[in-house]
Amino acid sequence: MSDGTPGAPDANTPEPQPGPRDQVGFADLGPPRPAAGADRSRGEAPPPPAVAAEVPEADRMGLLDHLEELRKVLIQSLLAAGAAATLCWFWSEELLELIIRPVRDQGVYFTAPNDAFMARLKVAVLAAAFVVAPFVLFRAYGFVVPGLHRRERRVTTPVLVWTVLLFYIGVAFAFFVVAPYVISFMMGFGTETLKPLIGVGSYLGFVFRLCLGFGLVFELPMVILGLCVAGVVRPQLLLRTWRYAIVIIAIASAIFTPPDVISQTMMMVPVLVLYLGSALLALVIVRKRDRARAAAEAAEED
Repeated sequence: MSDGTPGAPDANTPEPQPGPRDQVGFADLGPPRPAAGADRSRGEAPPPPAVAAEVPEADRMGLLDHLEELRKVLIQSLLAAGAAATLCWFWSEELLELIIRPVRDQGVYFTAPNDAFMARLKVAVLAAAFVVAPFVLFRAYGFVVPGLHRRERRVTTPVLVWTVLLFYIGVAFAFFVVAPYVISFMMGFGTETLKPLIGVGSYLGFVFRLCLGFGLVFELPMVILGLCVAGVVRPQLLLRTWRYAIVIIAIASAIFTPPDVISQTMMMVPVLVLYLGSALLALVIVRKRDRARAAAEAAEED
């Protein structure tokens, strides 16, 4: 029974049991904090988590690692190009003979003391670039591919391979097929008194520009496929406007070839075939993709 003294415990009141906060070392602790969901019941959002003040060391070194790998790629490419140019220099005479074979009967001349040296140097450098280009592209692709997703790799790899192959096919077609016929046709305009005197610099420039033009124009299928797959243009439109395509291809052939009918026709015909073939291939690919998307959307609706 209580004696009436304020604050005195009642005899019938049970004594409180000691809790974890009554143990030694917990006396200085403040009142218990509310649970994490207590603030949400009152409409208050929990405090945002603390943000680390510093970036981890591994993330800071990521850029340096990429730059180091890029430096290795550049050094390896330069070393490969230098080694290929050195090797091609020892065969520069044979390569030059192969290039001037269409005009071997007339001969090719040089008018300055350093023209012959510069001609062999140009042949060695361009041949080295032609040989080492796949290695450089392979190293560059190896540098980029870790940052691509698996789906992007499945698309990028065949695109890169076909781009290189089409360029090489165009260069080979120009060098072994187009150049001999074009040179023979243009040399046929000479007369008994109009004799050819071909400078080695101008002749090499003529052949190199012809090969480069065919190599670039033969990339048309990749451009068409890329535009159609990206949705920029529809393949049906390309097939309907084939007449305009003929005019554009004729203009491009006139730009990339010498001003003669033979070379322009020999570029125009294969490029037109590539245009129609790539448009048909793009039509098949786009229709297959649209059907797959429609089937996926129908499956989601069900």
